[in-house]
Amino acid sequence: MDTDTWEATEGGGVRDVTSEAELRELVGEPAPYTRDKTRTTLHALDRAWLARSPFCLIATSAADGTCDVSPKGDPPGFALVLDDRTLALPERPGNKRMDGFRNILANPRVGLIFLIPGRGDTLRINGRARIVREAPFFDRMTVKGNRPRLALVVEAEEIFTHCAKSALRSGLWDPATWQPDALPSRARISKALERPDDALEVLEKHYGPQYVEGLYKG
Repeated sequence: MDTDTWEATEGGGVRDVTSEAELRELVGEPAPYTRDKTRTTLHALDRAWLARSPFCLIATSAADGTCDVSPKGDPPGFALVLDDRTLALPERPGNKRMDGFRNILANPRVGLIFLIPGRGDTLRINGRARIVREAPFFDRMTVKGNRPRLALVVEAEEIFTHCAKSALRSGLWDPATWQPDALPSRARISKALERPDDALEVLEKHYGPQYVEGLYKG
């Protein structure tokens, strides 16, 4: 459905927010402890969180404003703390699109959200990033014989924790809400949207056990 179509179906009842004053009128002001909670250095609790987090989302934007959010995952503690303001994330074999990295070359600003399975609250870090192709700490990032070819080094400018409301509303970690088979398999989605000329049997084999075995190859 395109924009003209959905707006037409709403009968002209759509009203945009066009100023921060209007936004504040609708939402209100944050509590002082929320407004002032950002930090510029890693607290011991932040370090402990990073040591236990196996997954994060990295938001980037290009010079023209187009955006990307990229998931990154590895064994807990994969985000290596280099000092009180700096952390490094290894780049593992993937699809080679490098959407986020290409954005960072044009605009180093990044936003990261670190998750811990089962926890609704998250750790958020905003700052400036650069792409490093070699450093002594790469040896500490070796997993299953894979030493990263690249790492993302992030200098934190804002660090803060985020409450669990969104996870609780969504039932994210409640197994009773999980329906992994409600949609077609990854192989069927790939055939429908990305690789229509490949046989389904080939794609099912690609996304089968060998896919897991090859997570650190390539």
